[in-house]
Amino acid sequence: MNKSIIYVKCENFSVLIIEIYKLLIDKKEFVMSKQLLKSSTSIGANVAESRFAQSKKDFISKMHITLKEANESEYWIKLLWKGEYIDEGIYY
Repeated sequence: MNKSIIYVKCENFSVLIIEIYKLLIDKKEFVMSKQLLKSSTSIGANVAESRFAQSKKDFISKMHITLKEANESEYWIKLLWKGEYIDEGIYY
């Protein structure tokens, strides 16, 4: 099965977040980095699950969870930037 553009973008985003997570761990930031890792990789996981949804309602539910996880990820990224754990280059 071909991967959709959203699937590929989510996968790439997850890889980027994993790299940021490693940098944050090196800076001894453990709590927010773990939250960011969980919410960000969950985006792609839910997109992957939605590909095999059992119904339209199930698909919409998975995509709604994806949206919520993306919103949470944005929050953690913003907080990490405001706390000066990540710089503007990563934030923007």
